[in-house]
Order: sequence, then structure tokens, then C-alpha cells
Amino acid sequence: MKITIDSIDRKILAAVQKHGRITLAELAEQVGLSATPCKRRLARLEESGVIADYHARIDPVASGFGITVFVSVELERQHVDELTRFQQAVAGFAEVVTGVLMTGSQDFLLEVAVESLDEYERFLQTRLLKLENIRAVRSRFALRKFIDRSRIP
Repeated sequence: MKITIDSIDRKILAAVQKHGRITLAELAEQVGLSATPCKRRLARLEESGVIADYHARIDPVASGFGITVFVSVELERQHVDELTRFQQAVAGFAEVVTGVLMTGSQDFLLEVAVESLDEYERFLQTRLLKLENIRAVRSRFALRKFIDRSRIP
């Protein structure tokens, strides 16, 4: 269901993006509404899919996954069934944090989080490169993340 987002909705979205565990009373106060209309708007944003989920954001380094690798994958064939098969296989790999279908010379960009270079090599050799239809894989290791937003502007 597509809905129209107004300035109050944007304030609600900004507040829940910044503090996902904000109470309804605090949210209502921040956006200038009483609790009941704020609750209705929040429910509308959730039901429409604008707010897709609430979750804890885990620091990869603090949790032991200090190596982030951006992996470009180019397939031999880009038929819909081949793309779907690749996506389904990669979705089952716990090491893949994000997967994106791309345009241009690479078909997919994967963000992979691992504990060590040895673990990445095992992932590459025993999982990713075992998939059919792969033409090329290029790995780029992240040195440091300096912007980390999981929000819309």
C-alpha cells in the first residue's frame, strides 16, 4: 500500500531511525502530537511497509568480525533464472551481510563480514567459487568505515 508521507511522518521516521527503542510517549513529544494520533501514524507507517523492521545494530569489529570485504561477482550468463539461482544460493551464506544486484560490468556486489583472512579464503574457496555460472570474482578489503548510515535522509 502506497501512502503519502507528510512532515510529521518524516519526523516520526527520523526519530525511530535514530532511536528504535523510543517509547511512544517520547516519540509523540518529539513530533508534537499526543500519544493516540502518534500511535495511529506509526501503525500506518508500519502497515504500509515504510517502516520495514526494527532491529539492533551490531558493531562487526566489537562482535569479532573485523574484516569487511566487498566482492564483485560477474556471472557467465545473466538470464533471470541464473540471477535468481545465484541470489538464492548467496542468501544462505551467513558471511554475506548485504547483496546487491548491479548494473554495468559486475552483476552483484556482496558485502562479506569475516573474522580473519583465513575465514575469507575458506568462504571464497568452499562456498562462493563452488557456485555455477561465475565468470569473475574481485575482492576489495575495507580499511575503515567512515560513514555508516542505515537510514534514509
